[in-house]
Amino acid sequence: MRKLVKWGLRGMLALVAVIGLAIVWVLAFPPELLRVGTGYAAKIVCSNVFIAGRDAEEVLRDDVQAPGHPLLRLVKAQVDLEQGLVRTSLLGVVAPSAALHRTGLGCATVREPEIDAARRLTAPPSEAAQADPTRPWPEGEADAQTDPRLAGVLADPDLLGPNARAIVVVKDGRIIGETYGPGFNAQTPLLGWSMTKTVTAALVGILKGEGRIDENAANLFPEWSGDSRAGITLADLLAMESGLRFNESYGDVTDVTRMLYLEGDMAAYVASLPSEAEHGTRFNYSSGETVLVSRYWMSRLANREDALAFPRRALFDAIGMRSAVLEADAAGTFVGGSYLYATARDWTRFGLLIAENGQWAGRQIIHPSIMARIYEPTAVSGGDYTRGQAWQNGPEANDSSFALPDDTLWMLGHDGQSVAVIPSERLVVVRLGLTPRRLDYRPQRLVQAVREALR
Repeated sequence: MRKLVKWGLRGMLALVAVIGLAIVWVLAFPPELLRVGTGYAAKIVCSNVFIAGRDAEEVLRDDVQAPGHPLLRLVKAQVDLEQGLVRTSLLGVVAPSAALHRTGLGCATVREPEIDAARRLTAPPSEAAQADPTRPWPEGEADAQTDPRLAGVLADPDLLGPNARAIVVVKDGRIIGETYGPGFNAQTPLLGWSMTKTVTAALVGILKGEGRIDENAANLFPEWSGDSRAGITLADLLAMESGLRFNESYGDVTDVTRMLYLEGDMAAYVASLPSEAEHGTRFNYSSGETVLVSRYWMSRLANREDALAFPRRALFDAIGMRSAVLEADAAGTFVGGSYLYATARDWTRFGLLIAENGQWAGRQIIHPSIMARIYEPTAVSGGDYTRGQAWQNGPEANDSSFALPDDTLWMLGHDGQSVAVIPSERLVVVRLGLTPRRLDYRPQRLVQAVREALR
């Protein structure tokens, strides 16, 4: 009996020791999946606090934990308003991560040793005059009257979709309807996720007009010299046809989650990836390729300061997107595939720019050759994606129940963000919210209902 008790005690002590060692190991070397989770939480809380002015606990609860992995419910966040810093961890100690806010560049996930260097990166503020609250949109920000024909559409929760935060409808260059979810309004900057990709294409189009960039350029990066990747062109990246290996799946440690939440220099990570196919022969949706587009266009400017100021100077101020913040990573490269915050009205200004074929107030902002790419579907994608970082069809393109014009163009983003542009009808419909894909929301129904109401 004594021996059994003795061996039982030894077994319990061994079990406690193993558990203790496991805890120490997790604390010292947290699994990458946990670091992805806390890095994501830090980034989302940071951007929404310092750009959108939202409450940190609300953002953590509603934007991070409610729609995400159950483990995210264990995340704790600490916000240092003075330092512009958000620190997160699981249960207050496991897998710590941090995100830092920089003036004009939004937030970036950073490791503790990188904070001081990342803090030195800034972009100049807008030089545009404040919007006139008495002038109608898009010249000013006067309140818009909803067209009575749209009242029913904008009050229908099924059409707006779960957790809709902002809807704006523009016809013939004027807002004819808008509505906002609880806690949001026309002054709230909202994340567009992958709608940012089309903005990146527009920046390339502006540089094209200035004679600084050639979409057919190859030998884009030093890392690619001497191998098959040297033949990849800027046009290949814009069309998502580089042939580079890149896994865009979310919910695990893949190329996209590693890039966004574990890598301080996102472009360097993507540039290090090997080719899996000959460029121009395979479509592979990749936020990493858009980050490479950002790295390349930034290299066409004289210096880093000019590059960091370029989106504001050349695009946002030019069309009145005063709220827009294009975020950069810790190394100073714009995360052009994922991270642009802007009010719904400013997202709509960009949609109107695309609807008007790149023109604003009589001035050609985006070079016509890049506008042609934004509208032209690629054969390699089966006609779904365009040569300029946009979608020819809305979500679930194989659904034939929607009868929208052939020239309808879509900018689509994670969690239900969309801008639908119908140039032939001078119609733009912006929908922003927090609507995970599993809810199967289709913005086509909203656009179709708007068109039917206006007939």
